[in-house]
Amino acid sequence: MTARATFLLLLALLWAAPAQAGRIVSGEVTGEHELTLALAAPLDAAVEWRGLVGVVERENPDVPLTVTAATLSKDGRELVLTLAEPVSGQGAYTVTLRAGPNGAGETFQVRKGVLAVLFSILISAALIQNFVFSRYLGLCIFFGASGRKETAVGMGFSFILVMTLSAVFVWAMYNFVLKPLHLQFLQVLTFVGIIAIFVQLLDTVLRKVNPFLFKKLGVYLVLITTNCIILAVPLILVDNAYDLWESLALALGSGAGFALALFLMACVRERLELADIPEPFQGLPIAFVVAGLFALAFLGFSGMSF
Repeated sequence: MTARATFLLLLALLWAAPAQAGRIVSGEVTGEHELTLALAAPLDAAVEWRGLVGVVERENPDVPLTVTAATLSKDGRELVLTLAEPVSGQGAYTVTLRAGPNGAGETFQVRKGVLAVLFSILISAALIQNFVFSRYLGLCIFFGASGRKETAVGMGFSFILVMTLSAVFVWAMYNFVLKPLHLQFLQVLTFVGIIAIFVQLLDTVLRKVNPFLFKKLGVYLVLITTNCIILAVPLILVDNAYDLWESLALALGSGAGFALALFLMACVRERLELADIPEPFQGLPIAFVVAGLFALAFLGFSGMSF
């Protein structure tokens, strides 16, 4: 596949999610137990709509939420759903509205605005749920490639590139191949294969473009293929049923968070070389202590929400 064909494929995937059109125009969480739907056309107020509306959390589509009441506004263009279970403005919900007892249903996603969702995923992956300091993943490369700032920067950009490209192709492979053919049990094997392809491409490019950085990264460049962070991103986007834009935000945020962790650690380790450190703590022991202090600092982001 040529570079032009690859670019056109990525461009087509970016526009793969069509805009929804139907009776439901928009929806939002308006209370602890309430969802409000704005309708394109008025509904019949004489119909008992409670039995014709289904609500599930997007992360748990097999567990329906109980609709205790469905109230129409006077003009019939707003439907307020009262649920037995509490709902959150941070969550995403799938609402199914049927035209009648035997009518076809229309599905709509009730969640925050697209930009708000993407921003939340990006910041959460980079800071709030940083893979190194909050989830303690990728520590082998984190300690191995953080000895010098230039090496940390190179590895950080390599991670972002591989993670972003693999997330796009993993999303496409899962939604257009594995899921329709009911081959989800092959997802780990497939994801590792896709990641390995991009790591090999990166290996070839770095070998030609920047031999110095290629030599510095050494074996850690190959370890990207089976790195737990690189593999965790596809598994998370599949488990959370992320769309393409959300998958890109997760990949960029995770890569940026890992690059930030590498750079911070490299800055401290360069200064530690000039510090008077007791002999038992020299090398990796003091690096683990510093990583623990960074983890405590990043713990301050845990209360943030958007």
